[in-house]
Amino acid sequence: MHGYALADKRRKLTYNKNMNMRKLPVGIQSFESLRTGGYLYVDKTRFIYELVHSGKTYFLSRPRRFGKSILVSTLRAYFEGKKELFAGLAIDKLEAVHNGKWQEYPVLCFDFAGGDYQQQETLSQVLDRCLRTAEELFGRDTSAVSLADRFYALVKRAREQTGFGAVILVDEYDKPLLDTLNNPALNEKNRNILKGFFWVLKTVDQWTRFSLLTGVTKFSQVSVFSDLNQLCDISMFARYEAICGITQTELEQTFQIEIKELAQVLGTDYVQTLNKLREMYDGYHFCEENVHSPDGIYNPFSLLNVFYGLKLQNYWIQSGTSQFLVDILQKSGIDLRCLLNGIQVGVDSFMEYRLDTDNPVPVIYQSGYFTIRDYDAETGLYTLGFPNDEVAAGFLFLIAPYYTGIPEIQKEFYIARFVQDLRNGDVDSFMTRMQAIYATLPTHRNTARDTERDFQTAFLIIFELMGLSVIVEKQLPAGRCDAVVTTAKYVYVIEFKLSRGAQTETAEAALAQINEKGYAAPYLAGSRKVIKIGAQFNARTGALERWIAEQG
Repeated sequence: MHGYALADKRRKLTYNKNMNMRKLPVGIQSFESLRTGGYLYVDKTRFIYELVHSGKTYFLSRPRRFGKSILVSTLRAYFEGKKELFAGLAIDKLEAVHNGKWQEYPVLCFDFAGGDYQQQETLSQVLDRCLRTAEELFGRDTSAVSLADRFYALVKRAREQTGFGAVILVDEYDKPLLDTLNNPALNEKNRNILKGFFWVLKTVDQWTRFSLLTGVTKFSQVSVFSDLNQLCDISMFARYEAICGITQTELEQTFQIEIKELAQVLGTDYVQTLNKLREMYDGYHFCEENVHSPDGIYNPFSLLNVFYGLKLQNYWIQSGTSQFLVDILQKSGIDLRCLLNGIQVGVDSFMEYRLDTDNPVPVIYQSGYFTIRDYDAETGLYTLGFPNDEVAAGFLFLIAPYYTGIPEIQKEFYIARFVQDLRNGDVDSFMTRMQAIYATLPTHRNTARDTERDFQTAFLIIFELMGLSVIVEKQLPAGRCDAVVTTAKYVYVIEFKLSRGAQTETAEAALAQINEKGYAAPYLAGSRKVIKIGAQFNARTGALERWIAEQG
C-alpha cells in the first residue's frame, strides 16, 4: 500500500479509536491513575493475591519497560486498602471468597527509576527523599542519623503506630549500579550505600508484612542477596512467569479491537496480524518449564505503542540507552559470532552479574536482549538467544557502529545498498562496500589474533541486519566454510584467507579451497545461482586486499 494511503488510513482509524474512548496506558506507571482514568488493563491481580498470601520477601528481575513499576504500584494500592480500585478484577473475587476484608498496612516505597546516578550524591538524595516522605506520615527518630538507621527506625515506628507490619516496595533497585558501570569509583560508592541500606531488611523482618525488590539485574555483590536468607527470587518461577508482560491469551482477550484496527492499516487479516505481532514482539521465556510452549511473553511497552500509533516499529530499543552493554561487550572480547547464533550456558552464568568479571551474558539476558530458547534437562544447559525480531534488530543496530564501522546515521543507507547488490548478484559492488567498512574497524582490534574473527563478525552483523540468511563457519562434510549467504536468487559461498607477510594466503587459494572441498556442492542442485568468492585480507593492517569470484 502507498505510504500516503497508509498514513491517511492510520489517521482515520486513530480518530475513530479516540471516538471509541479505548484508552491505552502508554507511559502510565500508576495503578490508581490507570484504574480511575479508564485505561485498558491486563488483569495481573491473581499474581498479587498469590504473592501476598504465600510468602513475605521477594525479588523479581525483568527487562526494562516490562511492567515492573506498574506491578509495584498495584501492590502499593492493594496494601493501602484501596478496594475500589480492584472492583471486578481477579483479586476482588479471591479476597471475597477467602477473606472478604481489605486491611490497610503502612507502605514504604523506594523508587530508583528517575534519578541520574552518574552524579555523586544522587543516590543518597533519592534515599533521603523516600525516607522523608514516609517520615511525614510516621514521624522521625531524631537520634537516627544515617540512612540505614533512619530506615530501621521508620519500619519499627510504622509497626508500633499502626499495629500492622510494614510493606516495603523497592522499584529498580539496581539503576544506581547500571548507570555507573563505566565509573568504577562511583559504582563502588553506590554499591556500598545500597549494601548498608538494604541490610536493614534482615534486621526488621519481625516488623514487616511484605517486601518486594525489582530490578533488571541481580548483582551478586549487593549484600541483600547473600544476607537475606528469606529473600525468595521468583524471577525463574514458572507460576510467576507472566506476572509482567502480556501472554497470547491476554493479548487476544484485551486488545481484540486494536488488533483488528492494525490489520486494516496493514492490509492483512486478523490471523496474519497476530502472526506478525508474534514475530516482532513475542518470545520471552523466563523459566525452563515453559520454554517449549509456542507462546511466550510479549513486551508490553512495544505492544501498547504499536496499538497507539498503529505502526510496527522497534519501540523498545528506542526507549532507553544501552551504551553500558556495548562497553561490556567490547571489554569482554567475547566472540559475537557465538552470541548472534545463540549460546549455551549454565544457570549460574546468566542469573547473577559480578562486577569483577568480563562475562557479558548476565547483562545481555537480564536486560532483555536474550531470553531462554531451550533447556537440556540432562546437562542443565540453557540455550539463550534473541526472543523476537524487534530485539534482534535492535541489538544488531546497537552494536553495528562498533563492530562494522558503519556510521550510526548511515546504517539504513548502507544496509539498503547491500541488499540491492546482493539481490542483483553484484559481487564487486558489495565486496567493495565490505572493503570500505572493514577499513574503518577500530585499529586496536585489527591484530593477527582476531582479524579473521572480526571480519566474520562484520559479515555476520551486516547480513543479519539485512534480514538475509547467513551462516559463518558452516559445517560441511569436507570441512568448515567461512560464510554462506542466501538470498532469493543467489547463494554466496565465501572463504577468507589471511595474508601474513611472507606467508601469503591468496584469494585464489581461498577459491581453490571452496572447489577442492566441495563447499558449494550442497547448493548446486537448487534453483538459486551459486557464486563462490575467495577473499584475501591483510592480518597486520586488517585491510581486505583482493577477492575473486566465479559462478558455481
